[in-house]
Amino acid sequence: MTAPTHHPTLAATAGTGPVLLWVVLPYLSLAVFVLGHIWRYRYDKFGWTTRSSQLYENRLLRIGSPLFHFGILVVLIGHIGGLLVPKSWTEAAGISEHTYHVTAVALGTVAGVCTLGGLAILIYRRRTVGPVFSATTRNDKAMYVLLTATIVLGLAATVAANILGGYDYRDTISPWFRSIFYLQPDPALMTGAPVLFQLHALSALLLFAAWPFTRLVHMLTAPLGYVTRPYIVYRSRDVGLGARAPRRGWERVG
Repeated sequence: MTAPTHHPTLAATAGTGPVLLWVVLPYLSLAVFVLGHIWRYRYDKFGWTTRSSQLYENRLLRIGSPLFHFGILVVLIGHIGGLLVPKSWTEAAGISEHTYHVTAVALGTVAGVCTLGGLAILIYRRRTVGPVFSATTRNDKAMYVLLTATIVLGLAATVAANILGGYDYRDTISPWFRSIFYLQPDPALMTGAPVLFQLHALSALLLFAAWPFTRLVHMLTAPLGYVTRPYIVYRSRDVGLGARAPRRGWERVG
């Protein structure tokens, strides 16, 4: 992917407000996201967990958790494709704009509804099941508010854009997003975006800034050590509990 050519005065002529929102805030959010995870891993390894509440309640969790995780995974893949892959690449691959649009809207809507539905079940469970509610911290509540706001705004922006028509985020928001990583941010691309898309982007930036300090850190965890860890050996304290006679050398002492 090659960086597009920008005029060096784009950010300077955009005004203080747009520069703060679409240049300063994205870099600040990205820095907090990266450095926050490093800090959390170094100084709070035992807190790097989802604090599972499965022991308290399992019925609603078995419905809400897969629904939420399936939806959010598809949403994440869709955002990566829509924001990072330029329109010229999909057209070069033989995918017409109409085909891409229909596929993206269909999958995005289904994934968004699944994500929101799963999240609603998880929040309902956390509020109505006593032990789960007792284990919910203020940090968890703030995280749920940010996560819900980001998902609702994204789904609302998608629905509004397709009902009203006439707006293609791949011409404005996607180039702005890529320009952040090119170190040539162009806030002018975001100033003309619909308000719902702007609010969705701002809520996502706030969510990513808070991410390292919430239970969402478990997304970056993979149980790689599980494959190579040694077996756990369990031995009974009662000789009569075993199906076989105790082996010589393991007689009970005392």
